[in-house]
Amino acid sequence: MTIDRRSALALLGSGAALGIPGAAQASQTAAGRFAHGVASGDPATDGAVIWTRISTDTRGDVPVTWHVAIAADARPLASGKATARAAADHTVKVEVARLKPGQEYWYWFTTAADERSPVGRFRTLPKGSVESLVLAVASCQLYPGGLFNAYADMAALPRLDAVLHLGDYIYEYGADGYGADVGQKLGRLPDPPHEILTLADYRRRHAQVKADADMQAAHARAAFICVWDDHEVANDGWIGGAENHDPATEGDWKARKAAAMQAYFEWMPIRDPKRGRPWEAINRSFEFGDLATLAMVETRLLARSEQAEVKGGTPGADEYAAVMAERARPDREMLGADQQRWLEGVLAGSVRANQPWQVLGNQVVMARVAGPDLSGFSDRIAKLPAVYRGRLEQAAAGYKAGLPFNFDAWDGYPAARERLYAAFRRAGSKPIVLAGDSHAAWANDLYDDAGTLVASEFGATAITSPSYGSLLPGLGTALAQANKEVAFCDQDGKGYTLMTLTPAAATAEFITVSTILSKPFGRKVVATYRTAPGERHGPLQRV
Repeated sequence: MTIDRRSALALLGSGAALGIPGAAQASQTAAGRFAHGVASGDPATDGAVIWTRISTDTRGDVPVTWHVAIAADARPLASGKATARAAADHTVKVEVARLKPGQEYWYWFTTAADERSPVGRFRTLPKGSVESLVLAVASCQLYPGGLFNAYADMAALPRLDAVLHLGDYIYEYGADGYGADVGQKLGRLPDPPHEILTLADYRRRHAQVKADADMQAAHARAAFICVWDDHEVANDGWIGGAENHDPATEGDWKARKAAAMQAYFEWMPIRDPKRGRPWEAINRSFEFGDLATLAMVETRLLARSEQAEVKGGTPGADEYAAVMAERARPDREMLGADQQRWLEGVLAGSVRANQPWQVLGNQVVMARVAGPDLSGFSDRIAKLPAVYRGRLEQAAAGYKAGLPFNFDAWDGYPAARERLYAAFRRAGSKPIVLAGDSHAAWANDLYDDAGTLVASEFGATAITSPSYGSLLPGLGTALAQANKEVAFCDQDGKGYTLMTLTPAAATAEFITVSTILSKPFGRKVVATYRTAPGERHGPLQRV
């Protein structure tokens, strides 16, 4: 929205606009040597990364043994030694190799005292002919914002080849910030209780999320392919800072960013940075046989220009014109030239290999989304507290002046988006773009400035993080009605997207859970959209 994003998030997370029942305790795993469960990630044709952490009071390293088998109760076909290093917060990552492609494997860890971790599983990437691929897409899991019921649902899926996590795995806010009122009622206040700044802080926040039983179940169910978004460091991050970082009181941005990235690489099942490459360069690709290529990009810390924003407490025509002029500058970046060249090469290689699908794992919504006409919500707005009314009235005025819905999305970087679309055309690809960040579900048709369809976009709603639909139920429908590119938008529900690829179609099911405030819960597929590959790739069709 055109209102200050952090203020809006604080409002949405306060609980004042949500119907919150009495306290419902979050499920927690039993404490133990493996209190944070196990996880796997970054699968390859011959293996994957497997991860765990040893809970220990010792200051020294702890030896562990890892095991991989073809079934949960089978004898290991591979085992090896690893070390939970004190310097890495006693986390363990092993890059398992020499396995068979397209196979499901189970894994676990043991200590010298014969303590055994939970069992997880992953599927190696396939080679050759692939009939189908099933991927869950998730993002935005504010721990105080609610229970991770969506992950419990995901863990129960009968088939799941991998999970794509598009960022906001943790949030940086303290116990008096975003989601605090909800977290207080649910017994899910953030740890540590202050806004996180240091390596120790970021480690503790990751540890809290990994201790959640539903999070552990999802990690044990399938390999995660992850990228960060902004909140793994600070809200609305860019290459030189963040909206939620004040150097005067919070120190050097580069130091904070380095601490956050170190904790991320320690606590997430992602391959460590390649020697000679910056830590920010987590863009990488995955091949799913003859069916698809997945390219995960980085849109936050590597090259992004600072977000354009409206200046002034009571903006008018001059302020709107100034922010739109800044937004339109041709030198503003999202991916940067080097990453875009890499991505174009990945897409072109997939097209040359006759793979029907190229999939782009991207953090923020790419579609053109103009702000909606909020006049239809006037009765609802009038009943909100004054602080909500004022900010929504300011947002409505900005939308009438032609401001986009979200300057932090690709809509804040139109020249960079056109450069990316030109790369799609040169590569001969009409990819499927995946997006997180917005706390809403989307099915979008992406057009370039000439009006040519260049890609389809599926956006995943949040696991728990509140959206503007918390204030204005039905806002997603208004956005779809106001925008050519938006076929579907759900700003109300929490859940994830389940995408199935076959040689003939890409199908997205938008799954929501009935509540994030208690257990048990129900689940619903609120919409399903589909498109065809290659020359038959047209506007999305509702199924």
